[in-house]
Amino acid sequence: MQLVGSKRNLRVTTALLLGAALVFTFLAPAANAQTSLSRGVGRQMLKDIKRTLKENYYDPTFRGKDLDAHFKAAEDFIAKAETTDQVYTIIAQSLMEFDDSHLYFIPPMWSANAEYGWRMKMVGEAAYVVAVEPGSDAEAKGLKPGDELLSVDGFVPERGTIWKMDYYYYALAPKPGVSLVVKSPDGKKRQLQIVSKITKGKLVQDVGGHDWYQRQIEFEKNSKLYQNRLADLGDDLLVWQMPTFQMDPDKVNDLMDKARKHKALVLDLRGNGGGYMSTLLALLGNFFDHDLNLGNIKSRKESKALVAKTRGGRGVYTGKLIVLVDSESASASEMFARTVQLEKRGTVLGDLTNGAVMVGRLYQHEIGTKEFLLYGVSVTVEDVLMSDGKSLEHVGVKPDDISLPSATDMAAGRDPVLARAAALAGIDLGAEKAGALFPKIWRK
Repeated sequence: MQLVGSKRNLRVTTALLLGAALVFTFLAPAANAQTSLSRGVGRQMLKDIKRTLKENYYDPTFRGKDLDAHFKAAEDFIAKAETTDQVYTIIAQSLMEFDDSHLYFIPPMWSANAEYGWRMKMVGEAAYVVAVEPGSDAEAKGLKPGDELLSVDGFVPERGTIWKMDYYYYALAPKPGVSLVVKSPDGKKRQLQIVSKITKGKLVQDVGGHDWYQRQIEFEKNSKLYQNRLADLGDDLLVWQMPTFQMDPDKVNDLMDKARKHKALVLDLRGNGGGYMSTLLALLGNFFDHDLNLGNIKSRKESKALVAKTRGGRGVYTGKLIVLVDSESASASEMFARTVQLEKRGTVLGDLTNGAVMVGRLYQHEIGTKEFLLYGVSVTVEDVLMSDGKSLEHVGVKPDDISLPSATDMAAGRDPVLARAAALAGIDLGAEKAGALFPKIWRK
């Protein structure tokens, strides 16, 4: 499946292990210490990933790397690994060294699910707690939205590394607890030890067994985390919170049919890490009365124009468009926002976006026969240049209007960015009311 979605969108981001700016220490070996088995599995994973990369990566020069030497070095590190977590992180690091937002390792799914009870995000150049789960240990320890994160387990979150933390803590090595140093909006610093909730799955998945079906049930339970939410503020304004582009294009058209009844649309792509190319093209086709060339995509074999077909006629939305983005808006979100800017179709508000804009494809692998481990790799299969000839990779989209919430706004649950967007549409919404439109949804 063709994706224009970032690592953050899949909760699959990576942490650097060896010789890089951000190095994580590991927990002492415990239940993961089946060392010999883990090393053997890791070597097989490397072999499969190397083959997949060699056959499908968009750049035939592999960004100047000698694949044999590169993966041999990773295999040598695996030979010294002491835990499964270390094996997975070495594999992740071997791909991270390509410095490519859509090339990454997907470890065996559901080996462990972690819920830390709080969420962090870059706002401008600082990291903040943006949500705390009711009833969590984080809430009990006094962690609050609006707290600035000075360090997480001794590491300072920065724009270039915060996604690596996200990947490490959620995908590679979920932890039973974290140590935070935070600063509250009044300037007071404090250190907190937050206990997380770890749900263990089975590393070996039996396709006919209970665990497989239980995971499907869990997926359905949590699908509401990614549901589109609408706030109808009368004929003058509809606010559409779109959390992902991983949705059916027909659903896009259904939602745009509702939007056409309003004079203005605020499309909230904050936190949207991307998704399907087909969904992106369908959405853009609702805003232009002609076929639109977004730019060009280049694969190993060819370069071709990327065209969004107009929905045509009365299917095209002609009202005012305001797009909201933030530091977590990535890939398809960035392409949409930048197209709106280049075509002068609307106004983009918020924060500088993620800068993760390539096209990746997911490849699934398995080890075993009757019982097996499922894992995968996302491989960049196409590079993207926008219609101005420029790439957004590692650059991002700079909004027309930089609009950020303050620490006190976050602490009070206010959303001045959405309120600003509503004001541009002629609606006096207010930051407090805007902040209450879409309450945070937590994983159950």
